[in-house]
Amino acid sequence: MKYRRVLASGVLVLLGLLGFDQFFASPQTRQQQNEILLQQLQRVHGLTDAQINAIRKIFANSRFIGQGNPAITEHPLTPEESEAKVTNMGIDYDNPRFEKICKDKYMAPLYDPSKQKPEDAKACIDQFEFPDIPFTYPVVWVQAREAAQICWAEGKRLCDAHQWEGACAGDLEPPDYRFDLAKGVSPEEGIRRMRIAHNEADSPTKSWSYGPTYQKGICATGSKKTPGCNGGSYAGCGSNTYPTGSFPACRSSLDVYDLNGNAAEHMNLPLNESQMSSLGSTELGYTEMKGSWFIFDTYRAHDDWCRWRAPFWHGTRVMAENSHENYHLSFRCCKSLN
Repeated sequence: MKYRRVLASGVLVLLGLLGFDQFFASPQTRQQQNEILLQQLQRVHGLTDAQINAIRKIFANSRFIGQGNPAITEHPLTPEESEAKVTNMGIDYDNPRFEKICKDKYMAPLYDPSKQKPEDAKACIDQFEFPDIPFTYPVVWVQAREAAQICWAEGKRLCDAHQWEGACAGDLEPPDYRFDLAKGVSPEEGIRRMRIAHNEADSPTKSWSYGPTYQKGICATGSKKTPGCNGGSYAGCGSNTYPTGSFPACRSSLDVYDLNGNAAEHMNLPLNESQMSSLGSTELGYTEMKGSWFIFDTYRAHDDWCRWRAPFWHGTRVMAENSHENYHLSFRCCKSLN
């Protein structure tokens, strides 16, 4: 299959760099895993050498960014098992219509189906968590700042919160940010007020990407937490994620996958129009965590319905040097269409 060809080419690159005996003598390091990932990313998404080198630099400057600490991570499925499962279901994630609209593979148009068609979309969103390639483990331990920089390097951008929510709910609504509630108060208080107003307005019609009620077993939520994981230790918390796209039913009606489960995701929460990524801001706003993660069937730590906005956990400006990173936190990108 296509994934195996891409993976094999990455392995061959490493064999050339390391030698056969060294490559197979011990588990892959984070750096080796990242190099395979970057090779896949460039091939699948057609990135230029300049683009991939910019992303490679972001990875190189990070303490932990990758697909999880390889020394302790235990993935429930291999990429090959995931692909075989989905292939046996007769599912193909390639979508020529979307690719024509979004000018990239594995992106979905964002629009209102009640009065628009996909071709009317003004923006697209990654169908899968970064690297936005089916049957790959999502990149985690990524700061919000690094996520924004990676999206920009790809020619995309970090999504605004309402875009992720629309992708999940299957209906892109106009921005509903109550900027008036954030005027004259601290960012923390403004975010609190905006969150309460937003959640009260949307709670009566809450839904999940796959339907109107929470269901177990639909998404990548049946994995386990590393014994003794304290919630934020690279040495003690494995990123026990599934390959993206392992659960085809975990999709929204706009054909966006893994919004619930697998990894939580960074998004941009603006407090005024000048911070809206969808309006071209590079200043950006504050960190917002969307979705849920890989143990949610046994530990529902918080709400995860589509339009739910979280408390200001580990909150910072998106572009802050100390923006949050964690073992179950990834991201996906959006792209504005001309």
